[in-house]
Amino acid sequence: TFGKVYKELIDAGVMTIMAGHIALPAYSKKLRPGIKDEDIRPATLAPELITDLLKGQLGFNGLVVTDASHMIGMFGATIPRKEQVPQAIAAGCDMYLFFNDREEDFGYMMEGYRNGTITEERLNDALHRILGVKAALNLHILQKEGKLVAPKENLAVVGCEEHHKASREFADKYVTLVKDRLNYLPMTPERYKRIKLMYIGSEAVVIAGTKFKSNDENIIKDIVSQLEEAGFEVDAEVPSAKGKMEDFKKKYDCVLLILNVQGFAQFNTMRVKWDEPTKQPWYMSELPTFVVSLSYTNNLIDVPMARCYINSYMDHHESFAATLEKMMGKSEFKGRYNENVFCGRWETRF
Repeated sequence: TFGKVYKELIDAGVMTIMAGHIALPAYSKKLRPGIKDEDIRPATLAPELITDLLKGQLGFNGLVVTDASHMIGMFGATIPRKEQVPQAIAAGCDMYLFFNDREEDFGYMMEGYRNGTITEERLNDALHRILGVKAALNLHILQKEGKLVAPKENLAVVGCEEHHKASREFADKYVTLVKDRLNYLPMTPERYKRIKLMYIGSEAVVIAGTKFKSNDENIIKDIVSQLEEAGFEVDAEVPSAKGKMEDFKKKYDCVLLILNVQGFAQFNTMRVKWDEPTKQPWYMSELPTFVVSLSYTNNLIDVPMARCYINSYMDHHESFAATLEKMMGKSEFKGRYNENVFCGRWETRF
């Protein structure tokens, strides 16, 4: 199946293919009978996959670039870095993407050329493919005309009003109401003046060797600001204890639970992690609770008792602005969901 897809793309003239740090053991064994399990490498380091299969059997005559070379998928190849670097080119990759340490990796590459890991024939083939793609894209002409790389001043356009306008238009179309079983909506100051805001963020994640984390503090401030501008009173403080149910119901009119669970597809499952016991959904049967996800769409597995659930997909200002507008009944929900939001569970549908 995948071979047919690749062949169709190759025949259609695709110029570049990125090889992943993913092994294909069945094909490695088919193309290299007798290969030991411990010698099976990710595609970026496997000549049987890049040279024999991709360039040979599938007839790809374009440029093969590695995936990011500082990803752990390459480091986990059971051979040292000094061998990994030149082996990627020897295996059939034509360009090496990124580096762990520029000077050291370049030294490893040169050493691999000098010791014969990268043959003269393989080097020339890679250079011809690189130059061929550049020529096909007229990069040499664009460079001569000074158009290859835009001046830094052009970055000033990022975040301009036109961009924000487009962001608002997109958000208006994608914000999705999954369910409102007890007709909690619309959420207006007349019905729910006093809001208790609960926010669940994410742990930091490592993406391509760099640590990332959402700026939860700024996101919360923006949400509170938008709610207050709309006429609500908002309490975003994390309660130290649940306290008495009746006192809680006298103090607030509703709860707004914001879920901003992010993970960049690094795990097989992404679940809501309640960082404080008082944030756990004990309040959903006490007060009308609106659950809004700013990222993943499948959080109902952890809050099946939610009666009103909305997927907003993004955690930026325009996304929540569109969400709030729709929750207040000022515009309709236009986004659509599929069955996956219910996580294959009967209890998430109520």
